[in-house]
Amino acid sequence: MPLRNNNHTRDDVLTRYFPQYRLVAPQAHSGLGGASCIIERGGHRLVLRQHHDATAPASHFRRQFRALRRLPADLVPQPCFFIRDWMAVEYLAGEIKSVLPDTPTLAAMLYHLHRQRRLGWRIVLLPLLEQYWQQSSPRRRTPYWLAQLKQLRKAGEPQPLRLAPLHMDVHAGNVVYTPTGEKLIDWEYAGDGDVALELAAVWMPDDTSRARLIRDYARRAQMDALTLSRQVRRWRPWVLMLMAGWFEMRFQQSKDKQFIALADDVWRQLQTKG
Repeated sequence: MPLRNNNHTRDDVLTRYFPQYRLVAPQAHSGLGGASCIIERGGHRLVLRQHHDATAPASHFRRQFRALRRLPADLVPQPCFFIRDWMAVEYLAGEIKSVLPDTPTLAAMLYHLHRQRRLGWRIVLLPLLEQYWQQSSPRRRTPYWLAQLKQLRKAGEPQPLRLAPLHMDVHAGNVVYTPTGEKLIDWEYAGDGDVALELAAVWMPDDTSRARLIRDYARRAQMDALTLSRQVRRWRPWVLMLMAGWFEMRFQQSKDKQFIALADDVWRQLQTKG
């Protein structure tokens, strides 16, 4: 049953639903965000997560839980509890490294994800791009940003090559190396979309590394590598705008200047590629 009061604190949830668990770590590792914490009972650990994005509908948080329930245990932490604004998932014992897995391993993991049954909701980028514009600092809304936004709106999103469930936030901090293999955490942005969009969105160190990933993925997925590469290039401006807009919005929310530096770096990449 959902809690009727949306303002229940972590202590309220622990007392009511997990009275026999003790708090091990008040903040889980960086990939779990929000008010995440680790709780334990007799050696059994869970990660308790709070819906922390006040700008996102509550339904988006429920979607994360639904995605975890649909996807196999060799890809995701298994979900075990949900109420409005809170969920608990099995704790993944393992290591988070500073770099992504090697290219063959990463390609295999993404292909395994993309072979799963669709989640049931589509990823649509344009509303997000417009939301980030509206929620950014007015002083940061440059003519260049507006021109790029208008250009993408006019062009429309590329027609997908192959629809599949996507993670949409694959970077080193969201990969846990467990004894049974690599798993992905933080499914906040998951949904159904073009596999090329996922490849465009992976946080690769450079274009050469991304090209290797595309080739390895195309070989596994039995897709034409040149066609896939062209589709990834079509998606890259969308992804870069998404990243820049998210950093701009986070700066406006937090006033943390690190987000300005991150946004400026993405704007430079866009201008260079343009």
